[in-house]
Amino acid sequence: MENFSLILAIVVVTALAFDFTNGFHDTANAMATTISTGALKPKVAVAMSAVLNLVGAFLSVEVANTISKGLVDETGIRPEVIFAALVGAILWNLLTWLVGLPSSSSHALMGGLIGATIASAGTGAVHGDVLVTKVLLPAVAAPIVAGVAAMFATRLSYTLGRKADGRAADKGYRAGQIASAGLVSLAHGTNDAQKTMGIITLALVAGGAVAPDSDPPTWVILSAGLAIALGTYLGGWRIIRTMGKGLTDLQPQQGFAAQTSAATVILASSHLGFSLSTTHSVSGAVMGAGLGRKGGVVRWSTATRMFVAWGLTLPAAALVGALAESVTGLGDWGTAVVAVFLIASSAAIWKISRREVVDASNVNESEEPAGVITTAIAMVAPPPTGTPAEDVTTVLTATIPAPAASAAPPAPAAPPAAAV
Repeated sequence: MENFSLILAIVVVTALAFDFTNGFHDTANAMATTISTGALKPKVAVAMSAVLNLVGAFLSVEVANTISKGLVDETGIRPEVIFAALVGAILWNLLTWLVGLPSSSSHALMGGLIGATIASAGTGAVHGDVLVTKVLLPAVAAPIVAGVAAMFATRLSYTLGRKADGRAADKGYRAGQIASAGLVSLAHGTNDAQKTMGIITLALVAGGAVAPDSDPPTWVILSAGLAIALGTYLGGWRIIRTMGKGLTDLQPQQGFAAQTSAATVILASSHLGFSLSTTHSVSGAVMGAGLGRKGGVVRWSTATRMFVAWGLTLPAAALVGALAESVTGLGDWGTAVVAVFLIASSAAIWKISRREVVDASNVNESEEPAGVITTAIAMVAPPPTGTPAEDVTTVLTATIPAPAASAAPPAPAAPPAAAV
């Protein structure tokens, strides 16, 4: 550890800062549906998710090895390159958190790493086959597989529970949601915490602190697990609102189906070493669950914004990472300039977020109106099993505005009893 220089220490701290943003950015993946259906109170949900994220960080290092050994040529990477990559990833995470969009922290990290590596060592330093097989293909397949699985699981749940008592069934599905949410949190720790482990290990190799082809040291695993757990506990309430209420309105049966489907996809990919986006998996599962319920709808305006953010994540983070690497390449003062820019930009984004605070007290308020199509479908569709008829009445009365006070006829002069 005698080679642990100042720049390497800065890279490790910045990587843990990214891991922290990853935690609160992706809390929604595990707990949005559980919170939106009322299965758990918001603060209890994020505390449970934080603990399981920490546990999951110790289960595997396959994804960490994909990043530290497979994505780029570690022999040609300097610690400054890793720092530049993290700048791109952190800023993209904060920007998408500000607007409440569940984009992929994983792709932000890998995009920043690819951009910074190309700016430093050229395109030959990026292993294109690993990028395609273990990053891009899973990115496309994961939301589709999770969405289709969740759609069929939702339909099966409603079919099997058709004759069951509505309240008893809801109670059982809420219990199932808690278990499946815990599984997603465990899977998230297993997959996403490893990405920070991989990036720190890559920096340690680049700085000469550990030997090439090394697995993440124990202190790296522990610190990455603690950072993502702390970020998860603080709760990314803006993205939780979008995932739980902005995409579709979920019943307990749908929440259980979505989380179980997403957890299965994430755990399978972690075992295979795929650097999968948990955000893509869970978002796809939520949309599939929304389409799986009779009368259920997906707010495609929100989904479209998500798809655009997904497509921009890799290139946007890569561009910022490349620009940051160009500045850090000028010397120590260039690295200092990039560090000041990162701190100032992060502070500015946080200050802007205070204009409209989203926290545990208002996270279940819908972020946007249902829209014309969604409202029309809700008006004509029969209520699903277990949904009180009063809910439909609420939709109708909320859709049809009450007559203006000035238009009301004058009260009759007769006594109150006669008026009735």
